[in-house]
This record gives sequence, C-alpha cells and structure tokens, in this order.
Amino acid sequence: MLPFRHPGTSFSSLDVEGIQELEHTRMAVKYYFTTIIQLLFCFMLCQPCYGTLSDIQCLKSLKESVDPNNKLKWTFSNTTEGSICGFDGVECWHPNENKILSLRLGSMELKGHFPNGLENCSSMTLLDLSSNSLSGPIPADISKQLPFITNLDLSYNSFSGEIPESLANCTYLNTVNLQNNKLTGAIPGQLGLLARLNQFNVANNQLSGPIPSSFSKFASSNFANQGLCGKPLSNDCTATSSSRTGVIVGSAVAGAVITLIIVGVILFFFLRKMPARKKEKDVEENKWAKTIKGAKGVKVSMFEKSVAKMKLNDLMKATGDFTKDNIIGTGRSGTMYKATLPDGSFLAIKRLQDTQHSESQFTSEMSTLGSVRQRNLVPLLGYCIAKKERLLVYKYMPKGSLYDQLHLQTSGKKALDWPLRLKIAIGAARGLAWLHHSCNPRILHRNISSKCILLDDDYEPKISDFGLARLMNPIDTHLSTFVNGEFGDLGYVAPEYAHTLVATPKGDVYSFGVVLLELVTGEEPTQVSNAPENFKGSLVDWITYLSNNSIIQDAVDKCLIGKDSDAELLQFRKVACSCVLSAPKERPSLFEVYQLLRAVGEKYHFSAADDELKMQPQNAEVEKLDELIVANHMS
Repeated sequence: MLPFRHPGTSFSSLDVEGIQELEHTRMAVKYYFTTIIQLLFCFMLCQPCYGTLSDIQCLKSLKESVDPNNKLKWTFSNTTEGSICGFDGVECWHPNENKILSLRLGSMELKGHFPNGLENCSSMTLLDLSSNSLSGPIPADISKQLPFITNLDLSYNSFSGEIPESLANCTYLNTVNLQNNKLTGAIPGQLGLLARLNQFNVANNQLSGPIPSSFSKFASSNFANQGLCGKPLSNDCTATSSSRTGVIVGSAVAGAVITLIIVGVILFFFLRKMPARKKEKDVEENKWAKTIKGAKGVKVSMFEKSVAKMKLNDLMKATGDFTKDNIIGTGRSGTMYKATLPDGSFLAIKRLQDTQHSESQFTSEMSTLGSVRQRNLVPLLGYCIAKKERLLVYKYMPKGSLYDQLHLQTSGKKALDWPLRLKIAIGAARGLAWLHHSCNPRILHRNISSKCILLDDDYEPKISDFGLARLMNPIDTHLSTFVNGEFGDLGYVAPEYAHTLVATPKGDVYSFGVVLLELVTGEEPTQVSNAPENFKGSLVDWITYLSNNSIIQDAVDKCLIGKDSDAELLQFRKVACSCVLSAPKERPSLFEVYQLLRAVGEKYHFSAADDELKMQPQNAEVEKLDELIVANHMS
C-alpha cells in the first residue's frame, strides 16, 4: 500500500525507502506463517507413528519373553498402520490403526513369567493368558502396566505368590479370573472396592484367610480353596486358628482310631476269604482265554506289511492272557484289550462277541474291512481265528474315546476347547460320510456313539466298530437288542427303529446328531445335569424342550461361552438339531452334514487339503441305498 500523496506532488527519496521497508516486512510475515503451518502439519503426521511404535514394541517384548517355541506367528517387518491387527489373538480399536484393544492368547503354549512390555499397550482393555504354562508372581505394579484393563484372565497357569494389592487400582475391572494357579496368601480386601467387578474366580489355588464381605454375591465354587472362609462359603471365620487346629487334629486322631478298629475287624473276618473269591472270579471272567491258550501254531492274518508277523501266543503275552486289567473298552460288538508289544509299542485287540458266521464268511468279511482305508477310520490291521473265538487287531488310540474326553473328567484334565471339539466333529463326519457315500461297498455303521469315536495323539478322530454289525447274530441286531439298549447305546437310537427294526443311513445320521449335541452341550445322551430335577428325558428331549420354549441358547456348554465363538456355536447347534429331527426324510445326509460342519469351521482350515469327498451323491442314490437295506432285511 503506497503512502498518501497530494495530487500534483512528487515522491521524495524518503517515500521510496518507506515503500521498500513495508514490502520487506510483508515478505517476512509470509515466510514465518508458511513455516509454522508446515511444522504443524509434520507434527500431525508423526502422531500416529508414536502409537504404532509403542504397540508394536509391546508385542515384540511379549513374544520375546514368553514364546520360546514360536507358537505366535507374529512378524514385525511391516510397521505400517494396521499391520499388527491381523496377528493371531490381537484385536485393534480400528483395523487401520495399531492401537491394541485386546490380547486373547489362551492355549498358545506360552512359557515363562508374566510377559514383559505390556505397559506399551497403553490402550488395551482385555488380556487373556489362560491355559498356558506361565509361572512366577503376578507383577506388584500390574495397575501401572494395565491401567485401563476391564477383563483379566490368568486362569489355568502356575502363577504363584500373593494377589497384588495394586490390582485394586485397576478401577475399570469387570472380570478377574485367577482360578487353577498356585496363588497363596489372602484375597486383598481392597478388591472389594471395585465397583464395576461382576465376575471374580480364584478357585483351585492355595489361598487362605477371610473372603472380603462384598464378594458374597459370587458363587461359592469361585472360592474353592481349603484355607478360605466366610461367605459365600459355608464355613465362617469366627473360630480362632488355634481352636480350629485343635478341632482338626482331634478329629483326625479320633477318625484314625475308629478306622483302624473297623479295618482290623474286616481283615480278621474276611481277608482270608478274599484271595480265593478273587481267584474264582478272575478264572471265570478269563475262562475263554484259557481255552485257546493251548492252540498251537495259530497265526494272526495281517493286512499291513509294516506290522510284524504275529501268532496267537504273541497276543496272549501282549495282553497278559487277556486279563481284565488290560480292558480299555466294552461294547455291543465285544471287549477291547490293550496289548503291549516287546518293543514298547501298543495295539488294541477286540474279542468279538459270539457269532454264527462260518469261518469262510468271517474271513470274507475281514478281507473287506481290512481293505477299508480312510484317514478318519481306525484301520483293521489283522484278525485271528482260534476255535470259536474271533480276535481283531487294531491300531491303538492313546487318547481313548470322545466319551472319555467329554464326560470322564479327572484331576488335571482340562475340558476340550471349542476349536478342538469342532475339529473332532468335522473329522468324524468326514469318516462317516466316506463310509456312506464313497466306500465300496458302502457301509452303515449302526452303532455310532461318542464311545466309538477314538482319538489319536493329535486328537484326530478315528471311527471304530464300522462294519461289525453284519457279524452280529440277527437276533442281536433287532428287537431284543433294542429293548436291552444294545442296538447302539441308549440315547443314540433313532426313534423310527422301534417300529421298523431296520437300520438305515438316516438312523446313522440321528446317532451322529446326538454326538454333535454332546460336543456342544457337554452333556451325556441319557443324563442332563443342567436340566430341572423333574426332567427325566434324554439329551434330545431336553434340546427339544429348550427349542420349544425359545431358550435353546441355554444348551451350550458353559465353558464355551464368551470365547468369541458364539456364531459358530449357533450354526453348529443348528446342524446337530437337523440331524435329530423325528422324521428321517427331514434329516440331511452325512455328506451334507460334513459340508455344513466344514462351513462352520472354515476359518480353522481343518479340511483345507481334503479331497476325499468331492462329489455329493444324488438323493436318488441315498433312497436306493435305503431300499436295498430294507429289501435285504425282508429277505
């Protein structure tokens, strides 16, 4: 802007200098303003980088400290925003920002002490380290490492020491699960001040002392420790430790004296008779083995060239003359024994129940079953005919049966997690679908249950007892066995069999549907522990009752809930329910069941390399198979 000048006057040298000074000032202001804008822009761009480096460093430190076996397949070559959000167990606030919301690292085989570097995951609200091999103390400054934590799960590890008092400074906590560790000392009273806390579990530790009064709202099972007292437990803390010790010692002494007296009387009157009775019982139970022990030169016909040639005497030695101590299972088709070979390996020997088939017929059936090979079937390795006895040789399955894993919980054994149950279901469906639709000749199982689904070291399911139904006496496969609950275990038999007495493919589907219900509910087929006391029906009856009352969600096994698998559990339950429909025609084929289960478990890639069942059989083929079975029965 030029200085004011009257008309008719001219600029002096001073006027020119003033104009130049103003122009220099304007240029300087423009330069400084541009520089400030550029600095602000750079600062804004660099802000996310700080969060990226912080959370990435958190995961690096964690992996280095507790993952010696490299079970966490995390790589840090890419440090762009969102690069860590696809890691196993990692959930971000936003998929395009490296800000960790939760870490779900349960059952990852982690080892060592409480992981390092978690303080760098400054925005994390959930930490799940359950079912690993972590040990040592819980950090005393845990509230500084996890200031915004809402859910903390350290269960099923070996953490020791006391529960840190600073945990009470994590004021946002909703859930704390510390069960099944080696924690000692008392429960800090300050934890009772956590207003948001709605789940708290310290069962199966070595804690002692009174339970904070505010925790009386939780279930008593959450505080199952011998040294704890007070509500919600039934024992109170009013007695002094000395008097309580005196009562315990006095009771123990009195109980020991009384027990010794009773045991002495029992031993005096009955001990001399017990060896004779035991011997008589063992001889009676093992009488059949004694009759064939003298059979010389009887060979075992083997289908596998990799298995050494064996004789009957080898089986007798490996099973201790088929002593009852080596029995590993019994069923309608016979009794299974564990055989220990001289090299330390194992086999499973089934003593088939009495059969009216001739030796040639039996040999023909064995040749057919011996040629059946599929990854989810227990391979028949050989057989032996000794007088009237028929012995079958199978590969030994170290994990036992699915029934044992689901229902026979022993100390130290954890319940099967959901991915493992889904893997077992898909594998079993694959094997059964192969028997129905791809095997030549096609085979009906007729005796499907969780007891005939065996598990190898990797929990890969193997179907046993397939094809043995045809070796049973005709009377054993019809009315008498149904009444006695032997045509398939009770709870697995399709309802239509009561009036048709004919085994069909859809009957196998029904039985497998019951197995699927066992997997998703954790309940036995004939006994439902979660049902009301006045409920007397089977597992299928209970599922029907819940479905009719629109409370089917109550059927899911409690240990599977809250593991981010709710959608899969819903789809799995639908497949199981479709298998146990009362009308056989409404049930899917086993091939369809297999495909549906594969879809449920698609993200786990359990069957990514599977190419055994590419073509679905036409419905006409299934109906034709039904007609052939009925025709054979009528003839």
